[in-house]
Amino acid sequence: MRIRVILFVLVATVAAGCGPISESSLPDLSDRETIRVVTTVGMIADAAERIGGPRVEVEGLMGPGVDPHLYKASEGDVRRLERADVILYGGLHLEAKMADILERIGERRLTSAVTDGIPRGDLIVAGGDQYDPHVWFDVALWTGAVRKVRDTLAAADPAHAPGYRARAALYLAELDALDAEARSKSEAVPRAARVIVTAHDAFGYFGRAYGYEVIGLQGISTVSEAGAKDVRRLADLIASRRIPAIFVESSVAPRTIEAVQEAVRSRGFDVAIGGSLYADAMGSEGTPDGTYVGMVRHNVDTITRALGGPG
Repeated sequence: MRIRVILFVLVATVAAGCGPISESSLPDLSDRETIRVVTTVGMIADAAERIGGPRVEVEGLMGPGVDPHLYKASEGDVRRLERADVILYGGLHLEAKMADILERIGERRLTSAVTDGIPRGDLIVAGGDQYDPHVWFDVALWTGAVRKVRDTLAAADPAHAPGYRARAALYLAELDALDAEARSKSEAVPRAARVIVTAHDAFGYFGRAYGYEVIGLQGISTVSEAGAKDVRRLADLIASRRIPAIFVESSVAPRTIEAVQEAVRSRGFDVAIGGSLYADAMGSEGTPDGTYVGMVRHNVDTITRALGGPG
């Protein structure tokens, strides 16, 4: 209860008496040695670091293995957000339990949803007026979010905008090459085997971009858990279609996929667990998988090997 009260007071203090911040009202950051950028998920932090270079100090709130659908801001997170010069988050209800805090702090800090850089017509509709937030799995689509990071940093710190644009151009070229690599490796997988079964429906953009059917045990959010009926339904499908492999996710407990594997075995078919995929979080800092490019490459290689592509 004490933490809730503190959070309310901090957020209310930030919000009091202020309307949404506009570009014309941004503070002058040109004399700062660095600017403070706070992000939510690691994929955004990685983009901010690549584009910001030595000009920014980036702090990501959600590290490896953290599920953004379930993440609640701590007292320390609110303090970090208050100290930030720029706040970058995913949007599209990815950080659903942080929505109120992000909105209120955004009344005093430059706060940007990076998915605003992606045309709504290019998004996958998940039901009603809700969109699938896992846009980073289509590398070409994610470049729109990267450009939004570039433009937000340039607006916050216009004196150093040429540097942001130059670093963004290099990063975008790297992403173009990554997109081509993912497409080429996926095309080497037998067409009938291009089925990705995971714990939750996070890979819709990946499937659409690179030619896979995607089946999630849960929906696009992990807030509600899968039940026995869901496990039986999926096991029936895997056994009947003889899908060779299914996948666990780094930010979701493996028990549900392991239950599916056991249920498939009881139907007379042995499906392999093809490996662990990064879905809502990247790998550990300092490793290749701890970058966006490394995370995508890990997923592509894991999927293609498990489904019969080149090793």
